[in-house]
Amino acid sequence: AEIVKRLNGICAQVLPYLSQEHQQQVLGAIERAKQVTAPELNSIIRQQLQAHQLSQLQALALPLTPLPVGLQPPSLPAVSAGTGLLSLSALGSQAHLSKE
Repeated sequence: AEIVKRLNGICAQVLPYLSQEHQQQVLGAIERAKQVTAPELNSIIRQQLQAHQLSQLQALALPLTPLPVGLQPPSLPAVSAGTGLLSLSALGSQAHLSKE
């Protein structure tokens, strides 16, 4: 609640310096933000976390430089779909607990 009060104060201070078009955009965004519920926010955070983790895994799987002929890329340990999902859900739970 304290963070919301502070951010609202900052927006109120900055708003007069914006153009009319940007003021309308900011006011619209503030109104939309007021309607977001805690479960919706947790869902969005979980989706963002999973997307970030997926992009990190994909970056690890792609070699950055071409390998010399005959050299094989290092292999990652095998992870089943079940253990991968459990890992993601555990991290999501940790993020949820840290928010509370």
